[in-house]
Amino acid sequence: MHILLVDDNDMQREMIGLWLTNGGHTFDASATQAEFLHRLLQTRGDLLLVDWSLPDGSGADILQWVRKNKGWDTPAIVLTANEDEDTVVEALRAGADDYVTKKVGPKQLLARIEAVTRRITPVALTVTRLDVYEADTAQQRLSVNRVDVSLTQKEFDLAVYLLQNPDKLLSRDHLLNGVWGLNTDVDTRTVDTHVSRLRKKLMLDGTHGWRLAPIYGYGYRLQRADK
Repeated sequence: MHILLVDDNDMQREMIGLWLTNGGHTFDASATQAEFLHRLLQTRGDLLLVDWSLPDGSGADILQWVRKNKGWDTPAIVLTANEDEDTVVEALRAGADDYVTKKVGPKQLLARIEAVTRRITPVALTVTRLDVYEADTAQQRLSVNRVDVSLTQKEFDLAVYLLQNPDKLLSRDHLLNGVWGLNTDVDTRTVDTHVSRLRKKLMLDGTHGWRLAPIYGYGYRLQRADK
């Protein structure tokens, strides 16, 4: 899961980032409201971790902006040093799904994230994101930099499979079985054809930071362009 974090305390931000990484998540961190809102316009996170008190605003300001401009699909957890009931009520009314105090430990924070995530609607769980690439299997839609790309059904299925397995070495047979099925009557040249089309349509040549690299005599790997 990719999490967007905002906290003005450098040590707290680094510590939470470490907890998230150890919990198997990726994250982007901001120190101010302005930086966080700017990041929200560029990156779509699966969950928001929002500090309640910031030097240039508040968690309430952020949550109200998110709910007004981004809707209610993305869950949000408030981080607060205050445990009083008024703060909790204000956070929930502003659009938070949960809150944790800054005394929280890594196990409880990760458990809260897991609990909130379970409440995401099934449609939200069908979305796969990898930087500028986003695939929605419920709507059968794939976009690059928020621009929809026209794909055939098998091109879409292959794209989703690759986006869900970045940096993994995938053989042609593996892709053929995973996308076309075990009992398919097509051969591995079909994989090569579809990979070639996807590389062009999705610009998987390093243009957007990722490239679909051939592994001679074996298969393919979707990897970062700087590798």
